[in-house]
Amino acid sequence: MTRRPDLRSLRNRAVFITGAASGIGRATALRAAADGARLYLTDLRAGDLEQTVAEIRASGGQVDYFRAGDISDYETVRAMGEEITAAHGAMDVVMNIAGISSWGTVQSLDHARWRAMVEVNLMGPIHVIETFLPPMIDAGRGGHLVNVSSAAGLIGMPWHAAYSASKFGLRGVSEVLRFDLHRHGIGVSLVCPGAVATGLTETIDVAGIDTTAPRFAKARAHFVKRAASPDEAAVAILRGVAKNTYWVYTSFDIRLAHWAQRMVPPAYVLAMRAFNAGANRALPEVGRARRPELDRTTAAS
Repeated sequence: MTRRPDLRSLRNRAVFITGAASGIGRATALRAAADGARLYLTDLRAGDLEQTVAEIRASGGQVDYFRAGDISDYETVRAMGEEITAAHGAMDVVMNIAGISSWGTVQSLDHARWRAMVEVNLMGPIHVIETFLPPMIDAGRGGHLVNVSSAAGLIGMPWHAAYSASKFGLRGVSEVLRFDLHRHGIGVSLVCPGAVATGLTETIDVAGIDTTAPRFAKARAHFVKRAASPDEAAVAILRGVAKNTYWVYTSFDIRLAHWAQRMVPPAYVLAMRAFNAGANRALPEVGRARRPELDRTTAAS
């Protein structure tokens, strides 16, 4: 059995991060760079990724590789992984942070939204795992895998069926790998953020809801007011890596909700029914929305 390395410091550790151009991914890349990591970064948005890389390098951080790409495309991820591994060797830490979000009821969610959630939020991390983890195992140094799920990967939040399909799926993958990878000295962290004030809050796609309505603006303002910052989420992630923690939360309310779900199910059911009823009173549907395509330019989580 391989012993997991000491990752309390990332100095000279090879760290691969998806969604590195904005939000939690960018904040995590900046903090990992400040800790001395050698970074390998990707994001769908080339311009924003280049800005992140420039900022890291200007502050003395080390980015050995960066490339824009769509993680939902397996061939793109495979080519990236082969290029990185051939030139730089296996990673020490792999972080699946990129993702998109779309909400709606079963009446308003069209097929494109359902499919996009699974392709980006679940198959994207799977592409990364199947590309980058085997070289880590072969290298025999151990390491760590970070998968960013969501509060919606733990509890039944209103209108989150499609999003939760992807995030619960990633939770399942992580739960298995938590044990499968143990003998290889590779730890796993499942990150379950609640509200985080990223760019996603400004571009959130809610099928069947008028996002220009004052009530929606009020709800969004309330969300942002109680949200953690991307940097706070990054701190939680890196703490999870350092301590080899499986469950990583970014706020106490999600930790409490998860505890209630497991320990006092009747209270959890009542709370979620009230949550759902309140959400539907505040933001009634405006009719079934159909869009053939979903914008994937907003990085996650």
